[in-house]
Amino acid sequence: MKFARPALAATALLAATACGGNAEAGPATAERPAVELRLPEPGNSGVLAVAKKDGSLDRALAAVHARAVWTAAPAGFADAAAQLKAGKLDAAQGSISNGLIPLAGQPGFELFGAAQPDPIGEGILVKNNSGIKSVKDLAGRKVAVDAGGTGEYLLLQALAKYQVPVEQVQRVRLDPEAARSRFAVGEVDAWAATGDPVITELAHASAYLVTSGFGAGSDNYRVWAVRSELAGQHPEVVRALYDYLREAEVRAQRDPAAYLNVFTSTGPEAVSGRAKEIRVDVGRAAAPLGPIREEDAVRLDKVAQLFAARQITPAVVDVRSHLLDVNGLAGAVK
Repeated sequence: MKFARPALAATALLAATACGGNAEAGPATAERPAVELRLPEPGNSGVLAVAKKDGSLDRALAAVHARAVWTAAPAGFADAAAQLKAGKLDAAQGSISNGLIPLAGQPGFELFGAAQPDPIGEGILVKNNSGIKSVKDLAGRKVAVDAGGTGEYLLLQALAKYQVPVEQVQRVRLDPEAARSRFAVGEVDAWAATGDPVITELAHASAYLVTSGFGAGSDNYRVWAVRSELAGQHPEVVRALYDYLREAEVRAQRDPAAYLNVFTSTGPEAVSGRAKEIRVDVGRAAAPLGPIREEDAVRLDKVAQLFAARQITPAVVDVRSHLLDVNGLAGAVK
Protein backbone atom coordinates (compact mmCIF):
# COMPACT_ATOMS: atom_id res chain seq x y z
CA MET A 1 0.00 0.00 0.00
CA LYS A 2 1.26 3.48 -0.82
CA PHE A 3 0.49 6.66 1.03
CA ALA A 4 1.14 10.26 0.08
CA ARG A 5 4.91 9.83 0.57
CA PRO A 6 5.66 6.66 -1.40
CA ALA A 7 9.21 7.81 -2.04
CA LEU A 8 10.19 7.77 1.63
CA ALA A 9 11.17 4.12 1.76
CA ALA A 10 13.26 4.45 -1.39
CA THR A 11 14.92 7.61 -0.06
CA ALA A 12 15.56 5.82 3.19
CA LEU A 13 17.17 2.91 1.37
CA LEU A 14 19.58 5.19 -0.48
CA ALA A 15 20.46 7.12 2.66
CA ALA A 16 20.98 4.01 4.74
CA THR A 17 23.11 2.40 2.05
CA ALA A 18 25.21 5.54 1.77
CA CYS A 19 25.92 5.59 5.51
CA GLY A 20 26.65 1.87 5.63
CA GLY A 21 23.45 0.72 7.35
CA ASN A 22 22.87 -3.01 7.24
CA ALA A 23 20.06 -5.13 8.63
CA GLU A 24 22.72 -7.75 9.43
CA ALA A 25 25.32 -5.27 10.67
CA GLY A 26 25.89 -7.06 13.96
CA PRO A 27 27.12 -5.44 17.16
CA ALA A 28 28.62 -1.98 17.32
CA THR A 29 32.38 -1.57 17.25
CA ALA A 30 34.74 1.25 18.18
CA GLU A 31 35.04 2.09 14.50
CA ARG A 32 31.31 1.94 13.92
CA PRO A 33 29.37 3.04 17.01
CA ALA A 34 25.74 2.02 17.23
CA VAL A 35 22.96 4.26 16.00
CA GLU A 36 21.35 5.80 19.08
CA LEU A 37 17.57 5.51 19.21
CA ARG A 38 16.38 8.05 21.79
CA LEU A 39 13.17 6.93 23.51
CA PRO A 40 11.20 8.40 26.43
CA GLU A 41 11.82 6.97 29.90
CA PRO A 42 9.11 4.30 30.22
CA GLY A 43 8.18 4.56 33.87
CA ASN A 44 7.11 1.52 35.85
CA SER A 45 4.70 -0.18 33.43
CA GLY A 46 4.37 -1.15 29.78
CA VAL A 47 6.38 -2.90 27.11
CA LEU A 48 9.17 -0.31 27.12
CA ALA A 49 9.59 -0.66 30.88
CA VAL A 50 10.18 -4.39 30.39
CA ALA A 51 12.44 -3.61 27.42
CA LYS A 52 14.60 -1.36 29.56
CA LYS A 53 14.72 -3.75 32.51
CA ASP A 54 15.61 -6.94 30.66
CA GLY A 55 17.61 -5.44 27.77
CA SER A 56 15.47 -7.20 25.17
CA LEU A 57 15.05 -4.10 23.02
CA ASP A 58 18.79 -3.51 22.89
CA ARG A 59 19.30 -7.09 21.82
CA ALA A 60 16.78 -6.62 19.01
CA LEU A 61 18.34 -3.33 17.96
CA ALA A 62 21.86 -4.76 18.01
CA ALA A 63 20.94 -6.76 14.91
CA VAL A 64 20.61 -3.47 13.03
CA HIS A 65 23.62 -1.79 14.63
CA ALA A 66 21.57 0.36 17.05
CA ARG A 67 20.86 0.77 20.75
CA ALA A 68 18.22 2.46 22.89
CA VAL A 69 19.02 5.66 24.78
CA TRP A 70 16.44 6.65 27.40
CA THR A 71 15.62 10.35 27.74
CA ALA A 72 13.38 12.32 30.08
CA ALA A 73 9.73 11.49 29.45
CA PRO A 74 7.78 14.30 27.73
CA ALA A 75 4.75 15.76 29.47
CA GLY A 76 2.48 14.56 26.67
CA PHE A 77 2.47 13.94 22.95
CA ALA A 78 2.54 17.66 22.12
CA ASP A 79 5.79 17.91 24.10
CA ALA A 80 7.08 14.72 22.45
CA ALA A 81 6.27 16.16 19.02
CA ALA A 82 8.26 19.29 19.83
CA GLN A 83 11.22 17.15 20.91
CA LEU A 84 10.99 15.07 17.74
CA LYS A 85 10.99 18.22 15.65
CA ALA A 86 13.96 19.63 17.58
CA GLY A 87 15.94 16.41 17.18
CA LYS A 88 15.97 15.66 20.91
CA LEU A 89 13.87 12.49 20.64
CA ASP A 90 13.70 9.84 17.93
CA ALA A 91 10.45 8.00 18.58
CA ALA A 92 7.41 8.34 20.81
CA GLN A 93 3.81 7.23 21.07
CA GLY A 94 0.60 9.17 21.52
CA SER A 95 -2.89 9.30 20.06
CA ILE A 96 -3.94 10.66 16.69
CA SER A 97 -6.17 13.24 18.40
CA ASN A 98 -3.14 14.60 20.30
CA GLY A 99 -1.05 14.44 17.16
CA LEU A 100 -3.22 16.45 14.81
CA ILE A 101 -2.16 19.92 15.92
CA PRO A 102 1.56 19.07 15.63
CA LEU A 103 0.88 17.42 12.25
CA ALA A 104 -0.82 20.60 11.05
CA GLY A 105 2.55 22.37 11.03
CA GLN A 106 5.94 21.09 9.88
CA PRO A 107 6.20 18.21 12.33
CA GLY A 108 9.47 16.56 11.37
CA PHE A 109 8.07 13.11 12.14
CA GLU A 110 6.23 10.26 10.46
CA LEU A 111 3.68 7.82 11.88
CA PHE A 112 4.93 4.26 11.42
CA GLY A 113 2.47 2.15 13.39
CA ALA A 114 -0.96 2.32 14.99
CA ALA A 115 -3.25 0.41 17.32
CA GLN A 116 -7.01 0.57 17.16
CA PRO A 117 -8.78 2.82 19.68
CA ASP A 118 -8.92 1.84 23.34
CA PRO A 119 -12.47 0.50 23.80
CA ILE A 120 -12.72 0.77 27.59
CA GLY A 121 -9.82 2.89 28.89
CA GLU A 122 -11.04 6.22 27.57
CA GLY A 123 -14.35 8.04 27.61
CA ILE A 124 -16.43 10.59 29.49
CA LEU A 125 -16.41 10.34 33.27
CA VAL A 126 -19.34 11.48 35.43
CA LYS A 127 -19.89 11.28 39.18
CA ASN A 128 -22.16 8.55 40.53
CA ASN A 129 -24.63 11.12 41.89
CA SER A 130 -24.56 13.38 38.82
CA GLY A 131 -27.88 12.24 37.38
CA ILE A 132 -26.16 11.91 33.99
CA LYS A 133 -27.21 8.60 32.49
CA SER A 134 -26.45 9.16 28.81
CA VAL A 135 -24.53 11.42 26.46
CA LYS A 136 -27.76 13.30 25.76
CA ASP A 137 -27.84 14.29 29.45
CA LEU A 138 -24.66 16.33 28.91
CA ALA A 139 -26.73 19.07 27.29
CA GLY A 140 -26.52 22.15 29.49
CA ARG A 141 -23.52 20.75 31.39
CA LYS A 142 -19.84 21.62 31.73
CA VAL A 143 -17.32 19.03 30.52
CA ALA A 144 -13.58 19.24 31.19
CA VAL A 145 -11.41 18.51 28.14
CA ASP A 146 -7.79 18.92 27.15
CA ALA A 147 -7.68 21.57 24.44
CA GLY A 148 -7.21 20.05 21.01
CA GLY A 149 -6.47 16.62 22.48
CA THR A 150 -8.04 13.29 23.27
CA GLY A 151 -10.62 14.61 25.72
CA GLU A 152 -11.91 17.25 23.34
CA TYR A 153 -12.01 14.70 20.53
CA LEU A 154 -13.90 12.13 22.63
CA LEU A 155 -16.51 14.68 23.66
CA LEU A 156 -17.01 15.99 20.11
CA GLN A 157 -17.21 12.46 18.74
CA ALA A 158 -19.73 11.37 21.37
CA LEU A 159 -21.90 14.44 20.79
CA ALA A 160 -21.84 13.81 17.04
CA LYS A 161 -22.77 10.15 17.44
CA TYR A 162 -25.66 10.82 19.80
CA GLN A 163 -26.80 13.93 17.91
CA VAL A 164 -26.35 16.38 20.77
CA PRO A 165 -25.78 19.94 19.46
CA VAL A 166 -22.22 20.98 20.31
CA GLU A 167 -23.31 24.44 21.42
CA GLN A 168 -25.48 22.90 24.15
CA VAL A 169 -22.44 21.53 25.99
CA GLN A 170 -19.84 23.81 27.54
CA ARG A 171 -16.29 22.62 26.93
CA VAL A 172 -13.97 23.67 29.76
CA ARG A 173 -10.39 23.40 28.51
CA LEU A 174 -8.09 22.35 31.36
CA ASP A 175 -4.80 20.56 31.91
CA PRO A 176 -5.14 17.11 33.56
CA GLU A 177 -4.40 18.26 37.12
CA ALA A 178 -6.83 21.17 36.95
CA ALA A 179 -9.44 18.89 35.40
CA ARG A 180 -8.97 16.36 38.18
CA SER A 181 -9.42 18.92 40.95
CA ARG A 182 -12.39 20.66 39.37
CA PHE A 183 -14.09 17.36 38.63
CA ALA A 184 -13.54 16.27 42.22
CA VAL A 185 -15.30 19.31 43.67
CA GLY A 186 -18.09 19.41 41.10
CA GLU A 187 -17.02 22.56 39.25
CA VAL A 188 -17.40 20.57 36.04
CA ASP A 189 -20.09 17.96 35.51
CA ALA A 190 -18.05 15.53 33.44
CA TRP A 191 -14.49 14.87 32.35
CA ALA A 192 -13.51 13.51 28.94
CA ALA A 193 -10.24 11.68 29.50
CA THR A 194 -8.07 8.67 28.79
CA GLY A 195 -5.47 6.54 30.55
CA ASP A 196 -4.49 7.16 34.17
CA PRO A 197 -7.29 9.63 34.99
CA VAL A 198 -9.94 7.16 33.88
CA ILE A 199 -8.35 4.26 35.74
CA THR A 200 -7.92 6.30 38.92
CA GLU A 201 -11.49 7.60 38.94
CA LEU A 202 -12.99 4.19 38.22
CA ALA A 203 -10.82 2.60 40.89
CA HIS A 204 -12.17 5.05 43.47
CA ALA A 205 -15.68 3.85 42.52
CA SER A 206 -17.08 7.37 42.75
CA ALA A 207 -17.40 7.87 38.99
CA TYR A 208 -18.29 5.90 35.88
CA LEU A 209 -18.03 6.28 32.12
CA VAL A 210 -21.25 7.62 30.67
CA THR A 211 -19.71 6.46 27.41
CA SER A 212 -16.47 4.66 26.68
CA GLY A 213 -14.37 5.13 23.59
CA PHE A 214 -16.21 2.18 22.07
CA GLY A 215 -19.59 3.66 22.94
CA ALA A 216 -18.61 6.97 21.40
CA GLY A 217 -17.52 5.32 18.16
CA SER A 218 -13.97 6.59 18.71
CA ASP A 219 -11.40 6.57 15.91
CA ASN A 220 -8.71 7.73 18.33
CA TYR A 221 -5.93 5.39 17.29
CA ARG A 222 -2.77 5.09 19.36
CA VAL A 223 0.13 5.92 17.06
CA TRP A 224 3.91 5.66 17.09
CA ALA A 225 5.92 8.50 15.57
CA VAL A 226 9.53 8.49 14.40
CA ARG A 227 11.76 11.43 13.55
CA SER A 228 11.75 11.88 9.77
CA GLU A 229 15.52 12.19 9.53
CA LEU A 230 16.07 8.92 11.36
CA ALA A 231 13.49 7.16 9.17
CA GLY A 232 15.31 8.46 6.10
CA GLN A 233 18.78 7.48 7.24
CA HIS A 234 18.06 4.25 9.11
CA PRO A 235 14.87 2.55 7.93
CA GLU A 236 16.17 -0.76 9.27
CA VAL A 237 16.18 0.69 12.80
CA VAL A 238 12.57 1.84 12.45
CA ARG A 239 11.57 -1.61 11.23
CA ALA A 240 13.42 -3.31 14.11
CA LEU A 241 11.72 -1.03 16.64
CA TYR A 242 8.32 -1.71 15.07
CA ASP A 243 8.87 -5.48 15.07
CA TYR A 244 9.91 -5.42 18.71
CA LEU A 245 6.92 -3.31 19.78
CA ARG A 246 4.48 -5.40 17.80
CA GLU A 247 5.65 -8.69 19.30
CA ALA A 248 5.89 -7.25 22.82
CA GLU A 249 2.39 -5.79 22.67
CA VAL A 250 0.95 -9.11 21.55
CA ARG A 251 2.52 -10.70 24.64
CA ALA A 252 1.32 -7.84 26.85
CA GLN A 253 -2.24 -8.27 25.64
CA ARG A 254 -2.14 -11.92 26.66
CA ASP A 255 -0.68 -11.23 30.11
CA PRO A 256 -1.11 -7.55 31.04
CA ALA A 257 -0.19 -8.10 34.69
CA ALA A 258 3.36 -9.06 33.69
CA TYR A 259 3.84 -5.53 32.34
CA LEU A 260 2.76 -3.73 35.51
CA ASN A 261 5.04 -2.76 38.41
CA VAL A 262 8.09 -3.66 36.34
CA PHE A 263 10.68 -1.91 38.51
CA THR A 264 8.86 -1.59 41.81
CA SER A 265 5.64 -2.85 43.37
CA THR A 266 5.60 -0.19 46.09
CA GLY A 267 5.49 3.59 46.19
CA PRO A 268 3.66 6.17 44.07
CA GLU A 269 4.61 4.59 40.73
CA ALA A 270 3.19 1.19 41.65
CA VAL A 271 -0.40 0.11 41.06
CA SER A 272 -2.39 -2.22 43.26
CA GLY A 273 -5.90 -3.23 44.23
CA ARG A 274 -8.77 -2.14 42.05
CA ALA A 275 -6.57 0.13 39.92
CA LYS A 276 -4.40 -2.84 39.01
CA GLU A 277 -7.45 -4.94 38.14
CA ILE A 278 -8.73 -2.20 35.83
CA ARG A 279 -5.34 -1.84 34.16
CA VAL A 280 -5.33 -5.57 33.48
CA ASP A 281 -8.81 -5.35 31.93
CA VAL A 282 -7.76 -2.37 29.79
CA GLY A 283 -4.61 -4.21 28.73
CA ARG A 284 -6.53 -7.29 27.63
CA ALA A 285 -8.94 -5.16 25.60
CA ALA A 286 -6.19 -3.10 23.96
CA ALA A 287 -5.21 -3.92 20.39
CA PRO A 288 -1.49 -4.43 19.71
CA LEU A 289 0.49 -2.23 17.35
CA GLY A 290 0.16 -2.89 13.63
CA PRO A 291 1.03 -1.30 10.31
CA ILE A 292 -1.13 1.61 9.19
CA ARG A 293 -3.32 0.13 6.47
CA GLU A 294 -5.79 1.86 4.20
CA GLU A 295 -8.74 1.08 6.47
CA ASP A 296 -6.83 2.63 9.37
CA ALA A 297 -5.92 5.71 7.33
CA VAL A 298 -9.62 6.23 6.54
CA ARG A 299 -10.38 6.36 10.26
CA LEU A 300 -7.47 8.69 10.98
CA ASP A 301 -8.88 10.98 8.30
CA LYS A 302 -12.21 11.05 10.14
CA VAL A 303 -10.56 12.45 13.26
CA ALA A 304 -8.91 15.16 11.17
CA GLN A 305 -12.23 15.99 9.50
CA LEU A 306 -14.03 16.29 12.84
CA PHE A 307 -11.35 18.62 14.23
CA ALA A 308 -11.58 20.83 11.16
CA ALA A 309 -15.39 20.85 11.24
CA ARG A 310 -15.29 22.04 14.86
CA GLN A 311 -12.47 24.53 14.15
CA ILE A 312 -9.96 22.83 16.42
CA THR A 313 -7.67 23.00 13.39
CA PRO A 314 -8.05 25.69 10.71
CA ALA A 315 -8.31 23.08 7.96
CA VAL A 316 -8.37 19.32 7.55
CA VAL A 317 -4.92 18.04 8.49
CA ASP A 318 -3.36 15.92 5.75
CA VAL A 319 -2.55 12.93 7.94
CA ARG A 320 -1.71 10.70 4.98
CA SER A 321 1.28 12.80 4.00
CA HIS A 322 2.88 11.79 7.30
CA LEU A 323 2.20 8.03 7.18
CA LEU A 324 5.11 5.65 6.75
CA ASP A 325 4.45 2.23 5.26
CA VAL A 326 6.50 0.20 7.71
CA ASN A 327 6.08 -2.95 5.63
CA GLY A 328 7.91 -1.15 2.85
CA LEU A 329 10.95 -1.04 5.13
CA ALA A 330 11.09 -4.80 5.62
CA GLY A 331 14.31 -6.02 4.03
CA ALA A 332 15.00 -2.55 2.65
CA VAL A 333 18.67 -2.84 3.55
CA LYS A 334 20.44 -6.08 2.70
